[in-house]
Amino acid sequence: MKINLENMRENYEKSSLSKKDLHADPILQFAEWFKHAKAKVSSEANAMHLSTVTTDGQPEGRIVLLKSFSEDGFVFFTHYSSDKGKAIQANNKVALTFFWPELERQVRIEGLAQKISAQESDDYFYSRPVGSQIGANASPQSKVIKDYSVLEKAAEALSKEKTIARPEEWGGYCVQATAIEFWQGRPNRLHDRIKYKRVQAGWQIDRLAP
Repeated sequence: MKINLENMRENYEKSSLSKKDLHADPILQFAEWFKHAKAKVSSEANAMHLSTVTTDGQPEGRIVLLKSFSEDGFVFFTHYSSDKGKAIQANNKVALTFFWPELERQVRIEGLAQKISAQESDDYFYSRPVGSQIGANASPQSKVIKDYSVLEKAAEALSKEKTIARPEEWGGYCVQATAIEFWQGRPNRLHDRIKYKRVQAGWQIDRLAP
């Protein structure tokens, strides 16, 4: 069976992107774009696609949530023993992708993922709703389970505890960017692409063909 999608297309016309209008620092440029996204995107503007590579060279992707960003990098949280955690342990080169269709914008980030401190992971974990704390403990992330009741039983048992401790294998990663590309949709597929690449002197900025 073949489903034809050839006529599914959009002609992007909302904005443009010029090097002269950009910040010299891509983190400041990202902050500006993210502010617009929070105002315009219907939900979860912080949703990003995280790409990793397994030990046998198989690329893997999934959506995770950005929880903070700064000059130090882009932070998200997960189980260190999950598939993505194992992949990062073996090869910490990762990629992050944001797509905000309401703005016809995309941001691609390449970088190196490193675990954040236990204290930083604690600070975020204990700021979460109790239900999320329970979920982090109840789920053996990426492991095969018999059925959903395994999770329900574990969560029910944990709900009776007075306090929920952060699992040792749950915490944050910070992705320090080595390259950041800003993409702005333009008419006739002649899109704007501006790429920042980290060099010894700071950031090199280039325009790429779409």
